[in-house]
Amino acid sequence: MSWKSINFNKETLPFCSDAKYIGVTLDRSLTYRRHLESLRKKLTSLVALLRRLAGSGWDARATTLRAATVALVHSTAKYCAPVCCCSVHTRLIDPTINDALRIVTGCMRPTPADNLPILAGIQHAELRRSGATLSLGRCAVEPGYLLHSALTRPSSAVARRLKSRHPFVPTVQQLISFSDNNNITYMQQHTCGAVGGSSMERGVGEQPHKTPNFNSRHRYTPPE
Repeated sequence: MSWKSINFNKETLPFCSDAKYIGVTLDRSLTYRRHLESLRKKLTSLVALLRRLAGSGWDARATTLRAATVALVHSTAKYCAPVCCCSVHTRLIDPTINDALRIVTGCMRPTPADNLPILAGIQHAELRRSGATLSLGRCAVEPGYLLHSALTRPSSAVARRLKSRHPFVPTVQQLISFSDNNNITYMQQHTCGAVGGSSMERGVGEQPHKTPNFNSRHRYTPPE
């Protein structure tokens, strides 16, 4: 019997190199490239919906566009974020998220991508992924949690993986250590980085960003 032919109840199970489990596509190397490529297609369709809302037919205001971006685009991108947040292929979805932020702010393509979350008043996508990972790590610290044994076992007992894969357990441990050393709570990290700014984004002790004001159209007004 070959490893590609497995029988169950007298039926041969088809071989699949990319299995999907609870909405996450798992490839053989756990790079999550296929999953993020599929996620990019979903986000692209949601961004197209935002463009219709911002068009002349609907003429939605910036507050409406901002709420729709958080509810549709960011919530979709955040689903199972702790699983693939450390993948190098997250860069596949970041440009699509930036397109949504450009719709909210009315900024053109030359606007630096790092400024878009600040102008839109929405936390940076990378910080949202890190916040979700940190939240899961905080839960896993509690005894009885499903991932508690994996997170608290000695490093010598953890199966080693390539550093380029950014394994989940070392990443969570680094986030928890960083947040504890800098007095960053879960709520602080989940607070919108552009409105007030989280300590991870602006640095401990720095003054928070001021909230940009929006006029009746989907154009932002710089803060005073």
